[in-house]
Amino acid sequence: MMKFRFRRQGADPQREKLKQELFAFHKTVEHGFPNQPSALAFDPELRIMAIGTRSGAVKIYGAPGVEFTGLHRDAATVTQMHFLPGQGRLLTLLDDSSLHLWEVVHHNGCAHLEEALHHQPPSRPGFDGASGLPSLARITVVLLVAAGDLAALGTEGGSVFFLDVPTLTLLEGQTLGPDEVLRSVPDDYRCGKALGPVESLQGHLRDPTKILIGYSRGLLVIWNRAARCADRIFLGNQQLESVCWERSGRTLVSSHSDGSYAVWATDAGDSPTTQPTVATTPYGPFPCKAISKILWRNCASGEHFIVFSGGMPRASYGDRHCVSVLQAETLVTLDFTSRVIDFFTVHSTRPEDEFDEPQALAVLLEEELVVLDLQTPGWPAVPAPYLAPLHSSAITCSAHVANVPAKLWARIVSAGEQQNPQPASGASSWPITGGRNLAQEPTQRGLLLTGHEDGTVRFWDASGVALRPLYKLSTAGLFQTDCEHADSLAQAAEDDWPPFRKVGCFDPYSDDPRLGVQKVALCKYTAQMVVAGTAGQVLVLELSDEPSDQAVGVASVDLLQDREGFTWKGHERLSPRTGPLPWPAGFQPRALVQCLPPAAVTAVTLHAEWGLVAFGTSHGFGLFDYLRRSPVLARCTLHPNDSLAMEGPLSRVKSLKKSLRQSFRRIRKSRVSGKKRSTAASSKLQEANAQLAEQAGPHDVEVTPVQRRIEPRSADDSLSGVVRCLYFADTFLRDAAHHGPTMWAGTNSGSVFAYALEVPAAAANSDRRPERAVEAVLGKEVQLMHRAPVVAVAVLDGRGRPLPEPYEASRDLAQAPDMQGGHAVLIASEEQFKVFTLPKVSAKTKFKLTAHEGCRVRKVALATFASVACEDYAETCLACLTNLGDVHVFSVPGLRPQVHYACIRKEDISGIASCVFTRHGQGFYLISPSEFERFSLSARNITEPLCSLDISWPRDAMRARPQESPKLSQANGTPGVVLGPQSRSGSPDPTRSEGTDTPELPEATLSPTSVDSATSADTTLDTTGDVTVEDVKDFLG
Repeated sequence: MMKFRFRRQGADPQREKLKQELFAFHKTVEHGFPNQPSALAFDPELRIMAIGTRSGAVKIYGAPGVEFTGLHRDAATVTQMHFLPGQGRLLTLLDDSSLHLWEVVHHNGCAHLEEALHHQPPSRPGFDGASGLPSLARITVVLLVAAGDLAALGTEGGSVFFLDVPTLTLLEGQTLGPDEVLRSVPDDYRCGKALGPVESLQGHLRDPTKILIGYSRGLLVIWNRAARCADRIFLGNQQLESVCWERSGRTLVSSHSDGSYAVWATDAGDSPTTQPTVATTPYGPFPCKAISKILWRNCASGEHFIVFSGGMPRASYGDRHCVSVLQAETLVTLDFTSRVIDFFTVHSTRPEDEFDEPQALAVLLEEELVVLDLQTPGWPAVPAPYLAPLHSSAITCSAHVANVPAKLWARIVSAGEQQNPQPASGASSWPITGGRNLAQEPTQRGLLLTGHEDGTVRFWDASGVALRPLYKLSTAGLFQTDCEHADSLAQAAEDDWPPFRKVGCFDPYSDDPRLGVQKVALCKYTAQMVVAGTAGQVLVLELSDEPSDQAVGVASVDLLQDREGFTWKGHERLSPRTGPLPWPAGFQPRALVQCLPPAAVTAVTLHAEWGLVAFGTSHGFGLFDYLRRSPVLARCTLHPNDSLAMEGPLSRVKSLKKSLRQSFRRIRKSRVSGKKRSTAASSKLQEANAQLAEQAGPHDVEVTPVQRRIEPRSADDSLSGVVRCLYFADTFLRDAAHHGPTMWAGTNSGSVFAYALEVPAAAANSDRRPERAVEAVLGKEVQLMHRAPVVAVAVLDGRGRPLPEPYEASRDLAQAPDMQGGHAVLIASEEQFKVFTLPKVSAKTKFKLTAHEGCRVRKVALATFASVACEDYAETCLACLTNLGDVHVFSVPGLRPQVHYACIRKEDISGIASCVFTRHGQGFYLISPSEFERFSLSARNITEPLCSLDISWPRDAMRARPQESPKLSQANGTPGVVLGPQSRSGSPDPTRSEGTDTPELPEATLSPTSVDSATSADTTLDTTGDVTVEDVKDFLG
């Protein structure tokens, strides 16, 4: 029987109104590279580019900040895309042969993308009432003619249909069948095999009545639509892959399945033409793979460009993904690390121009987009201001840093520019510049840090819609790996032919899995940073504007503390290089701390004002004074039964069966013990709940069921010693009269250790510590009743606000904390949030999330929510992400539920694990290995595309349109909108356009980090496929 406890009736309308002014949920923009791209298009007039994906998504890009997103209702692969030049309209073909017309529509000054029409061709005669039309087999190729008003559709059956684009209706009586073409072909050619599917359709730039048709068998036909006859016929016998019609119309170039291409003259000799003027296999004479696409672009100098994909020698380099660029005697084979999807050149398309004069080559690959500058000698790559592959090496963790000081920002940008020096020529610029970004420049800068499997940390500009790469930090140079020898052997074995040139930055292979970055923390005021890795390495770095040669001091910290009975069975530690090492400008290592055993680091935090770094693994935690280069503390957190912790993540597979077996035993044990539970314990639980209900505040007006019974976790659970969070705070721990530095550590078994620190004051204007060492004394130890893992710890001052970050109060960058009233500590576990008073550590307030909602906490962060109605009002709240993908917001310190939203699919485990909260109510999570979804919980602080496009097509010709596009689901199953970036009033709202970081408000003083694992929501995303006990419990429960 369900029991209820009744709370005070009567809602507070004033509070409900305030909630609407503070909180609102939006999914705003997708950062990164589209997952599984399948099609590419470019509008040379508007200078915009479109990418289609296998999940049916359509993304249009222009200048940085100009983005449009749409999603087909059917999750089918986009096979082809074609812009109607200058009109802001896009025709897409899906793999089910359906055609869709998309339009960029303006509403109140802002543009968004919506689907205007779609057409599903009949698959057989008489289907869909189209008995008068012949059967339309699978569409293989689409060509827009007559300024985009007409489309020619080539099919698998060899027919060419014609489509009226504005209405997406097939034109009767204009269909060109293969039989009609064969009448113009000599008898001996006609008697051979069938023409096959239409492989290519090309239009004449100056004469839209002529169409070049290429059939799979090799036949090329220039068809005159006006006269309905063949002007010229080219009798090719090699299987056709692609055709390109040169600008003047006098030359054709065809590519074939045997790796050859042929050049045909359209004005030489009589028709039909049997032999090409040039036929060559560029990478012969041995058998080669097909040349899937070829382009011909002429120049005033007479040295034309031929660009083609494929054609590699089948035996030697058949597994390479290549695009070749040939100009006169210069041949470069661009060697990519992922499959080539499509490519285009940026060149002149005005009919009055005599030459193409290509400026750039854009190549869409399966994992990245590469743009080459064809006007600069050497054809260098152009750095992309967006669409950078986030997953060039797999992302293993991430963190967000808000309100980055301008000086630090400029230094990071400068270091990044020194890594990628630009050529002296000014021609090297991004060619996709269409549209206008209407959003205002952000007043504050936001930095997104991503740690990767290859030991790199990448810095991204997350201030606006375009996620721009700033700088890359590599830690692999500090360690000895086997990759140098392998690289030298590979280079020695590389031949001079073909002339390969490595292009692109996608490199999914890690030299050593131990290099993987697990945690990062950055102090934005001192430009100091901590990077922790998979093999227990903790690296302290500092930003330097000049290159240097220096040795890095190494210190080891034994976290087992000589405990007997434990033997590490995992990977070995990384061997650091000895002696002075060259370091480029940027973050340079100052100290290396090696945890022993060398297990993956699970938590890290930095306090630059005290010169301390704390780190934790599955064995314990340590404290290191990086100014004196000396360890301060090491504490082992292992339980005697923690055998799994000694095997390491790289050997976890061995114990998978064991952990599963243990989990099922615990489940059976808990069920049996539940039946034997005495009624006395149940009555005590009800009494406790009744007392909690009496203490509830006036805003708790809902009727809530009795809490779920949560079984206490066993003390001998595997991996119970894992350190989940670390935190520094200046607070009251020993007594209520004296405050001082403290360090807090939370573990997987629900234990919280609080240490009082004695930190000697550093000399003025000096980064050197006095001779006296830092001391740490255990002050308090808290054991949570249900032994739920501790996710985060934060100290609240006398006003209930989080403590400021290091240097914020001392440099008057934030309001000083209240050190007069009593402090409190907020401990967030996987099952509940609890506030304890300090220094007595007595329970003050709690909220049992698992008991109420049946979910478990995965990520938490303290965030400031500014009001849209009053600029001077803001509240600091606790944002929480659960294992069901829901986001909850609670007041602080009252822990009253405010709002909750469905954010991520509960099946998307990697998305939940990768979530990052920001200090101002936004967040990021991975929707694919290469894309971050950005969302906002704040009604005021929203970052979304606000842009317009100068299009030229008659407005009165189109029907009235809805003001907002329909809500659809993204390809990964999360809800999204086809993009209507207008504010509630319907006009661009500059206050919320680029507000990633709003200025500090009265209650915007935050803790040193946003309490999620000791950094501003740093996360660890393990992509190795480990299954933990908690995953099994979540799945079964």
